[in-house]
Amino acid sequence: MGKLALVFPGQGAQYVGMAKDLYEKNSISKKVIDDACESLGVDLRNIMFEGSDEELSKTENTQPAILTHSIAALEALKAEVDFKFDGCLGLSLGEYSALVAAGSIDFLEAVKLVKKRGKFMQDAVPLGKGAMAAILGLDREILQGIINNIDDGIIEVANYNSPGQIVISGETMLIDDAIIKCKERGAKRAVKLKVSGAFHSSMLKDAGVRLSKELDKIDISKPKIDVVANVNADYYQEEVRDLLIKQVSSSVLWENSIEKLLEEGYDNFVEIGPGKTLKSFIKKIASNKNVDVNIFNIDSLNSLNEFIEIYRNGEIKC
Repeated sequence: MGKLALVFPGQGAQYVGMAKDLYEKNSISKKVIDDACESLGVDLRNIMFEGSDEELSKTENTQPAILTHSIAALEALKAEVDFKFDGCLGLSLGEYSALVAAGSIDFLEAVKLVKKRGKFMQDAVPLGKGAMAAILGLDREILQGIINNIDDGIIEVANYNSPGQIVISGETMLIDDAIIKCKERGAKRAVKLKVSGAFHSSMLKDAGVRLSKELDKIDISKPKIDVVANVNADYYQEEVRDLLIKQVSSSVLWENSIEKLLEEGYDNFVEIGPGKTLKSFIKKIASNKNVDVNIFNIDSLNSLNEFIEIYRNGEIKC
């Protein structure tokens, strides 16, 4: 018998209009989003539904928006079917959605926390001083060698997303230099990302210090469902706070995390929240391991209803 994992997207998955149909046509989703707005004291609805790209892409807005979208869709699903899952994980910010889903952190506490997390991350590196780039089609070892040979500054791997897709992070000039070197060494693509900072690098250590003070203020318990941590690609135990602090300035081991679940018999994955980025990552990772998986996506009202029908019909064997 197979296993089912929920996966939750991180920053970059947001888009103007996200969750609008869920809000307008599903009362459970509407309550989740309304509660988030009230808890934050911010009209997150306006930012999500009809704000500008610029406003939504501010890290302190993006993070609560994605978390809220994910939990609004999950709660709507749980209200319709007796939904069971064996484990969960999230990409960067998505780890907070996973911890909420696993009963480790209260949603309204989490939504306030990630807004602050976003601000701390934004504040940690002056605008223009930090950057990130996606490197496609280059071996891990070759990329690490390029990074190791760039001296006098911070440049690190931020995300191991899938085979042949790695994100680097660090000082802007060094990232620009690395892009040139990666192309020279045969990368299919090496492109700077539209982000405002050097996320998941040691340049964010100050953000982790500030986040730790906020984490001390809220109740956090051991997850009731297995959650794989980005920092070490292993299950959370009691060390939730410590791993969330480290996560801000550490590499996201997404590929390793999915590999762990595949090895343990997970063959159904449900991506909940905006976009379909994680679906493509998981397909590549599973293909590389010659494992057959089913990957579903719940983003909109239509995709929610489609998944409910599949689940009710017993088409998911787990």
